[in-house]
Amino acid sequence: MEPDNYYRQARFLTSAAKFSQCPPDEGYEVAFAGRSNAGKSSAINVICDHRGLAKTSKTPGRTQLLNFFELDEERRLVDLPGYGYAKVSVSIKKDWQGNLATYLEKRRCLKGLILMMDVRHPLKDFDAQMLEWAAHIELPVHVLLTKADKLKKGPATASFHKVKSALKERRGDFTVQLFSSLKRLGVAEAHQRLNAWLHRA
Repeated sequence: MEPDNYYRQARFLTSAAKFSQCPPDEGYEVAFAGRSNAGKSSAINVICDHRGLAKTSKTPGRTQLLNFFELDEERRLVDLPGYGYAKVSVSIKKDWQGNLATYLEKRRCLKGLILMMDVRHPLKDFDAQMLEWAAHIELPVHVLLTKADKLKKGPATASFHKVKSALKERRGDFTVQLFSSLKRLGVAEAHQRLNAWLHRA
């Protein structure tokens, strides 16, 4: 099956409000993380060519659960809670940050993390925190610089090189690419990274 068609078969599996509710820890998983306004849900939908797979919202920060999408019996994509703009109580925010930390640290089948950053505002505090976390647990990260259509080619390329240089200065297995859900830019490159992590030929 061609990679493009393969990701189209993604289907919602389950949501977990806490780590104990996650599916069995087996097979291969790749998780998607990012600030609440980084276009995470839109990117997942475009990568899977499935408009309604990950729920998008005009109110950033609505994803407070770990949402699992099944590709086949062994492989899953996971939409992690967004961070940054959610208008929720401090206690709720602490709960879901705790779930996020537990998932990243204890999920043995997790093979990689796709980290979304708005190409116009990359490497914010949360992004840096996620990169440090990933390096600590030796989890590879592929950065999608989303909303690349919002910039002209020159500034977008400049942002890409700036982030690439910054990642090289950090310890960790980090890669980066430009991405646009609106223009479907970078989808094939994202598929290649996912295929490698999900152990697909």
